[in-house]
Amino acid sequence: MQVTAKRCAGLDVHQATVVACVMIHGRRKQPTKEVRSFGTMTHELEALRDWLKAEGVTHVGMESTGVYWRPVHAVPPASSSAASPPMCLAFLAEPSSGH
Repeated sequence: MQVTAKRCAGLDVHQATVVACVMIHGRRKQPTKEVRSFGTMTHELEALRDWLKAEGVTHVGMESTGVYWRPVHAVPPASSSAASPPMCLAFLAEPSSGH
């Protein structure tokens, strides 16, 4: 399989928690992977955002049921710089959610 994003993350959004997995493809054959859990209060979501930016994540996929994705999406981005480019966010929505 061809690598299209060298630094990416997946978010599994629940009512009270967000589980995040960051995968970084480096020179090794196997990517490195780290999983962390965050709460859904604003300061916890900002910590999630800051961690993703510190890891240099450029692409994020997010899975959520219902409207739990909204607080995650509403966290304002930290200021971007050349060292940390903006992230691309993709939503994986439940088809029956209607949102």
